[in-house]
Amino acid sequence: MSFTKAAEELHVTQSAVSRQVAQTEEYLGLLLFQRVRKRLVLTEAGQQYAGAVRKALEQMQAATVALRGHKGGGTLNIATGAAFATRWLIPRLARFNQSRPDIVVTLSTRDIPFDLEREGFDAAFHFGSSDWPGVVAEPLGGGVSVVCSPEYLAGRHPVRTAGDLRHHVLLQHTRRPDQWRHWFEAAGVTGVDPWVGPRFEHYYMVTQAVLAHLGFGLVPTLLVQDDLVSGRLVDPLNLHFAGTDTYCLVYPPAKKNDARLEQFRRWLRSEAAPERAEPKLGRNHTRSSGATR
Repeated sequence: MSFTKAAEELHVTQSAVSRQVAQTEEYLGLLLFQRVRKRLVLTEAGQQYAGAVRKALEQMQAATVALRGHKGGGTLNIATGAAFATRWLIPRLARFNQSRPDIVVTLSTRDIPFDLEREGFDAAFHFGSSDWPGVVAEPLGGGVSVVCSPEYLAGRHPVRTAGDLRHHVLLQHTRRPDQWRHWFEAAGVTGVDPWVGPRFEHYYMVTQAVLAHLGFGLVPTLLVQDDLVSGRLVDPLNLHFAGTDTYCLVYPPAKKNDARLEQFRRWLRSEAAPERAEPKLGRNHTRSSGATR
């Protein structure tokens, strides 16, 4: 909101910026700026135009950065939730880089379904069912597991059956309030209040709460696979539940034959395959409102 500062950033004179703005306003037939108490402010038309132009400039910048980082194989722009990225994808990404150093993978966070092509993404990771229209979805599997830390379990009521969870703290997912209820139904357990317990908005927060010894969490198995292997978390019941929601790689149909994406998809299948376990609880309706990672 300063012609003088804009001129300094662009290495031109203040009058050149002022003249360009005047020419743009004349071409559009609209005022973009106005003076209010010696302050420069955008008009309503200016605000709308700035928002649209900013997106175009950001796309130009992203395209320039991608081109400068081009190593022969190109760039894959992937959208993902923070929990999946930090707890599963990024710890494994070095193996993809080793196998395909010519393909650069860039990650951005998104929380809900959106227009992949409009935002310039090749693919995205999504936790849900077939609720993202207009895309191809490839499930990674894994289901959900009931986990806690060994420190939390030590000295407390032992957990030998699903019904023993009535004596423990159930960590709740705010956007999936019926998740515990569906799990207990699938396990054939009654007499447990599935809605009582501290609430957290995202799976990342639920997982961190489990690691902080706050109680039992019902989380996607992929998010805690490494912690189960290392012993930081335990699954005393070993009752994996598939449900209808799972982590998926989604992408536009037009990208199905993209060579870079095909290499990435092939690598994903090899990484996820050892972690796919046939659930011991029946497939049931774990789905509830809200698309969350």
